[in-house]
Amino acid sequence: MKNYIFIIFLCLIFTSCKKELSFENETFEEKSTKPCKNDCPSITIEVPVAKNIKVISDSINKKVFAVIKEIVFFEEDSVKVDGYKSLAKSFITSYEEMHQKFPEDTFGWEAKIIGNVEFQSEQILNLKIDHYTFTGGAHGYQGYRSLLFNPKTGKAVFNNQLFKNEKEFKAFAEKAFRSKYKIPEKANINATGLMFENDTFQLPQNIFYTSQGLLLYYNSYEAASYADGPKELLFSYDEVRQYLNFN
Repeated sequence: MKNYIFIIFLCLIFTSCKKELSFENETFEEKSTKPCKNDCPSITIEVPVAKNIKVISDSINKKVFAVIKEIVFFEEDSVKVDGYKSLAKSFITSYEEMHQKFPEDTFGWEAKIIGNVEFQSEQILNLKIDHYTFTGGAHGYQGYRSLLFNPKTGKAVFNNQLFKNEKEFKAFAEKAFRSKYKIPEKANINATGLMFENDTFQLPQNIFYTSQGLLLYYNSYEAASYADGPKELLFSYDEVRQYLNFN
């Protein structure tokens, strides 16, 4: 009997050790109940939810939820929004409250959030959030968010932690950026109409690990106008390996 219990105990340990971090996509949708003919307000959130290893999964899932909440939450009381279902409802509630006050000026609100696992290795995990929102005005806003994690701990990895020497990588990236977008070496970085703050080249807010290489992605308004669109630089890992903390 003792041997039997011992074998079961060993099996449980072996099974727990074999657990691996995985993701399952979950979708949440809401629509306004207010009468409408065209462009009826709606929100769709499709998000990869981390599973299996609770402590790591909880850390990742909380960060992803917080970022998506930043994008589509417009109410004042954030305490009552504790999940994607209530978050989707709050977006529609915000529209309906605004529509009640300004029925002629509010129409066609829309939000679409699609997340996916962009890259996953033993050293780095990268989730990509593709988001589009329209809450009035001439046009909506579409952009990408890069969420980087240590897959062994679930803790967020910030851009300044990616590089052995961020200053050296920044100089390397600026040279490549100028070459791609035809900005003379001695000219101001904004000489061709770009919009870098303080006329100084900066690394983007969103850096992606992809199967093709390291992607520097500037959303609209980050380095250029909406009309000029996003800007990007893709480096093979061989090109940037010497600068990276995570290979």
